[in-house]
Amino acid sequence: MLEIRCSGTPYEIGFTHGQLAKEKILGSIDFYKQLFWESCSMTWEEVLQEASKYHDILKKIAARYLVEIGGIADGAHIPFLDILALNIRSEITFGLFSDTSNGITDIPSDGCTSLGWSARSKSFIGQNWDWRIEQGPNLIICHISHPDTEIPDIAMVTEAGIIGKIGLNSKGVGCCLNAIRCHGLDRSKLPIHFALRAVLESGSREEAVILIKSSGVAGGGHILVGDATGSVGLECTSRWVKELSMDDNGRVCHTNHLLLDKSGIDEPLWLEDSPWRLSRIRELATKISEPTLDTIFEIFKDTKDYPASINRKQEVDSKAQTLFTIVMDLTSKYAQVTVGRPTEYSERRFLRFVDG
Repeated sequence: MLEIRCSGTPYEIGFTHGQLAKEKILGSIDFYKQLFWESCSMTWEEVLQEASKYHDILKKIAARYLVEIGGIADGAHIPFLDILALNIRSEITFGLFSDTSNGITDIPSDGCTSLGWSARSKSFIGQNWDWRIEQGPNLIICHISHPDTEIPDIAMVTEAGIIGKIGLNSKGVGCCLNAIRCHGLDRSKLPIHFALRAVLESGSREEAVILIKSSGVAGGGHILVGDATGSVGLECTSRWVKELSMDDNGRVCHTNHLLLDKSGIDEPLWLEDSPWRLSRIRELATKISEPTLDTIFEIFKDTKDYPASINRKQEVDSKAQTLFTIVMDLTSKYAQVTVGRPTEYSERRFLRFVDG
């Protein structure tokens, strides 16, 4: 997996990202051109028109991120709107999906499973990130720093061209993501990948929660936010952001459907395996006496109900596969990333922040 280190102004960060990752960014664009057509019946030209609708409001509420996107576009010699479209890919795929999807009744599934766990003075979060294998080669690890500012340094796994994803920062704040498919968008709020970046720039879990609840999120999704004090799930729709607190055992588990009251939200049946995976990860967690990075990683290897299991395989009726697994020890500001299914990963990387 390509690993990029970016430092400087937002433009310099974006430019470095664009220069080094151009081939992978083009791969991301090609992938989403096909996916948006399948899931939303939208041509790329129509996608760019949709992306343009976000520009003016984002200039008001997230101007620094647009500068970074501009840097990526210039560095990669790719039009700005193409990069912006990648950064609203969730709002398009999961907010503007077509019920017929060009005759394809099985919408591509972003079937991730996540877990937060606080116990014995340790706080962990982690997930399997499940998506189409065609996008696997376009994943990168991105390290970002803003010298001479109070913004924490960031280490995240992302899709090339997307400025916010899954990872942790030098303050020990981390986030994970579960896709949720529900109708409706509010373009006056943060796209979910912008929201993830905002979490990764936060100084604490509490600060991140306040920020996301006050700004709102444009479409559906679940963001698991954690720090050394524990974790919380943020179920997001275009209408609200609600908190899913840790249970009595210090755990937050989530898959790909809303768990809290969803009155007024149109969430059609999507992934039948989502409730099964939620029940399964809760069951597996109860069998562990003490959570560690290694014992949590073992949970993500589980293949019950294969291929649509926690550890997914893209075959038969499962349209997604686990492309990477990340487990973060937020107390120690440390993470392990494995590329590929956790039972057969091709490489392992470590992300670490050292105090002082």
